Amino acid sequence: MKLKRLLSVLDVCECTADPELDIRDISFDSRTTQPGDLFAAVCGYESDGHRFIGAAAERGAAVVLCQRKPEVEIPYILVADSRLALSRICCEFFDNPSRELTMIGVTGTNGKTTVTTLIKHMLEQCLHTKVGLIGTNANVIGDEVLHTEHTTPDAYELQKLLRRMVDAGCTHAVMEVSSHSLVLHRVEGIRFRVGIFTNLSQDHLDFHKTMEAYAAAKAQLFAQSDVGIVNADDDWAHVMLEHAKCPMHTYSAKRNDADLVAKDIRLSASGVRFVAMHGDAIARMRLGIPGMFSVYNALSVIACACALGISLDDCAAALDTAKPVKGRAEVLETDGDYAILIDYAVTPDAIDNILTTVREFAPARLVFLFGCGGDRDRGKRPKMGRIAGQKADFVIVTSDNPRTEDPEAIIADILPGLKETHTPYVVRPDRREAIAYAPDGEKDNPEFLDLVNQFLVCMFAESDNMIFRVLLRSSRELAHVTYYIVAYTLDTQELCKTYRTVLDGLTSGHASEAIDYWCGWSDRVTVQYREALLQLGSE
Repeated sequence: MKLKRLLSVLDVCECTADPELDIRDISFDSRTTQPGDLFAAVCGYESDGHRFIGAAAERGAAVVLCQRKPEVEIPYILVADSRLALSRICCEFFDNPSRELTMIGVTGTNGKTTVTTLIKHMLEQCLHTKVGLIGTNANVIGDEVLHTEHTTPDAYELQKLLRRMVDAGCTHAVMEVSSHSLVLHRVEGIRFRVGIFTNLSQDHLDFHKTMEAYAAAKAQLFAQSDVGIVNADDDWAHVMLEHAKCPMHTYSAKRNDADLVAKDIRLSASGVRFVAMHGDAIARMRLGIPGMFSVYNALSVIACACALGISLDDCAAALDTAKPVKGRAEVLETDGDYAILIDYAVTPDAIDNILTTVREFAPARLVFLFGCGGDRDRGKRPKMGRIAGQKADFVIVTSDNPRTEDPEAIIADILPGLKETHTPYVVRPDRREAIAYAPDGEKDNPEFLDLVNQFLVCMFAESDNMIFRVLLRSSRELAHVTYYIVAYTLDTQELCKTYRTVLDGLTSGHASEAIDYWCGWSDRVTVQYREALLQLGSE
């Protein structure tokens, strides 16, 4: 490609290069620069590309795009912002592939991967067309799955990928648009037919510094969209609406004044059901992914479909056949009397949502294994620990992609919030060891578990009586407590004796004596429980 074509999309301050120069490719990493390339010197947050202009020249770069004049002899193009300029020339170099696609962008702290995956499915089912997807889990061209390293690729890789999609026959492309990509101009030059905002909660404050700046970054999507879609129930929705430079549509599960509203919401372990109302159209929806967050994800998909002219009835048929998204409330089958659920929850809000959802299924015991990524917002770590302790019965803290940080230091940031809840936990930095670990000492005493079950059944049977209701509340707490003490400190024979004594008293008409015995014993157990917590905390 002739250099003059790339120059045509730039605001050039000074150029010493021949406009007729043939450009072989574009590079912004001097280690991969080849003879005939245009090398873009970008000022990064960790390194400055201007330092490597000499290395790029030695490898044969034909011209340099920069915002400071080079210190070596090489033709250059001087611009005010080399990062922004790089994005623009990448669009031109690949012949602006986004203009040949119906582009759909999804931004928000949580839900992006699920929403983009469901939109791809929706478009394929309703329009019978080939759709590309760009996101956290993978980049996909039709049925071809490609590896991905970033939520939104850098400008060069993004435009290259979009060109591949066009050449492969895709008519639509759905992509996750991160706040970083908006601030760093990775999506510069792309016009989105539909832009979607899912929600906003604490994340990436190491980069944005404040929630206000984080929200403003997300809102930039609606400066380059034809139509915007916003979750009206989110606390930051007003920021998106105020910054918008396009027509905006809203969806809600709480407000009747939104453009798309969910009514008669029903949640179950197998998924969600609700009635969608959009203008005069009404349709019953079902999505086989559990949790209230799935209602909101489905609403964003439906709102997008409506903006593209797809009917509610067609939306309902497509959502009904949608499969769960990998790593998002993903249930793994086991041979035992337990279930394993995997969810890519990396923010306090996401952890709260998924644990609340699991609690709705009323499991007898909820064990939560998690960690926090390195080189990311440290402020959210104790919050995630606190929520884990508040929602789970037992927590296993482990390492999760520490990047350049010390895994032990990351875990140390998590523990203060977790310790506030007094929920039993263990620390296993090795992730494989953490996954294999299970505090299962109670399995050695089935008699104890059987007595606990009998005891609670008796409590429920007498729950109309006020005394028994009070006792039931404390029995639930004590059952929770002893469940862990038996694994760590107390002799299970003592526990069995206590439960049998109280149970005999309740079933033989000696409820008062049984309650007195229970209260005295529970006081002693509480002390031992605290000692057990101290022991666990010192491990």
